[in-house]
Amino acid sequence: MTAGDAGAADITVDGTGLLCVTLLLRLRAAIDGAAPGTRVHVIATDPAAPLDLPAWCHMTGHRYLGSVPSAAEHPVYALRLTSHARPTRTDAPWHTTGPASRRSS
Repeated sequence: MTAGDAGAADITVDGTGLLCVTLLLRLRAAIDGAAPGTRVHVIATDPAAPLDLPAWCHMTGHRYLGSVPSAAEHPVYALRLTSHARPTRTDAPWHTTGPASRRSS
């Protein structure tokens, strides 16, 4: 990923100090109702984040953009919300609830 792929964040989720389970809960809440094309930056200190975030994007249909080159103290990862994303449970965002939504882009 190049720095231009990530672009400026429309939403930033600070997951500093959170394990990925809690991070995904916070991410799910932050993007609820956000439009397709929204760029999300996730600050994550959990060592599993570089594996869990791409896996979650693959499961939901959002586009994982990779790590963001940053002078920030903690790693930052980027993703772009898609119009064909599969909805997830609010209490367990690692479980989808049905087929992909058909929101307009």
